[in-house]
Amino acid sequence: MNKILIMSDSTCDLGEELTKKYNIKIVPLHVSFPKENIDYLDGVTLTAEDVYKKVEKYKETPKTGARNVKEFLGDFKEALDQGYDVIYTGIGSGLSSSYANACIAAREFEEGRIEVVDSQTLSTGISLLVVKMAELREQGKNIHEIADTARQLVPQLSVKFCIDKLDYLYKGGRCSGMAKLFGGILNIHPIAKTIDNKLTVYRMPRGKYRKAVDMQIKMFVDDLDYMDKSIVFVTDSGHMDGEDEYVISELSKYIDPKNIVHTRAGCVISSHCGPKTIGILYIGEKPNK
Repeated sequence: MNKILIMSDSTCDLGEELTKKYNIKIVPLHVSFPKENIDYLDGVTLTAEDVYKKVEKYKETPKTGARNVKEFLGDFKEALDQGYDVIYTGIGSGLSSSYANACIAAREFEEGRIEVVDSQTLSTGISLLVVKMAELREQGKNIHEIADTARQLVPQLSVKFCIDKLDYLYKGGRCSGMAKLFGGILNIHPIAKTIDNKLTVYRMPRGKYRKAVDMQIKMFVDDLDYMDKSIVFVTDSGHMDGEDEYVISELSKYIDPKNIVHTRAGCVISSHCGPKTIGILYIGEKPNK
């Protein structure tokens, strides 16, 4: 049996430490600003902090772009030439054309050497799958067994984020001007969730940001009986004013703190949601929720 390379894209927000620990190959997506003629690579030539500075400078949010077929052809060929079989999962097919491009590229190689899994999600929701894939690889499973298990886990992913302000969603064309106006007047801090392969506004709590954070924590507590407690991600987009520490402290009352992994979101989440966005991500939530 060939060696197995697990590959994901920069939207998985896995973090350098776990990327090295699990030997994951990360390939970058594209980011650009309309007022610049520069094609940035997420996490390679552009950081989330760079995004915020440029948004402030240009008064516009960036465009995020998929990894294209040619790039995936190069990624897969390099791995196969080194004797690997490849399993790839990245940002969901409903959120980017990257998945479709990876599928097209995979068909150009020997059948059975590459598996492409649709995560149907983003950020460390993808990382939950990646970590499980790495554990299965260590157990000696082949790429087809790993892919089948990962696909079974996809519907169980719980991916939610508290968003501080609607500004980035509005600038990026993801909410109307009227929604932004009323959101500001009513002091709404939305909770977004991936549902049916889309990032959707799930709750619209009014009041202080902490109220939205507490609502997300309550959802986590409600899911404890159904949850895989071996790994839970807390992922934020920076500028958290201590809310990240608060979330980790609260979650630590219910699960082993060693199983909580805190990561920083890359350019994609930061471009769409803006600073002071935080998510609690895990496998398993209350059925029919």
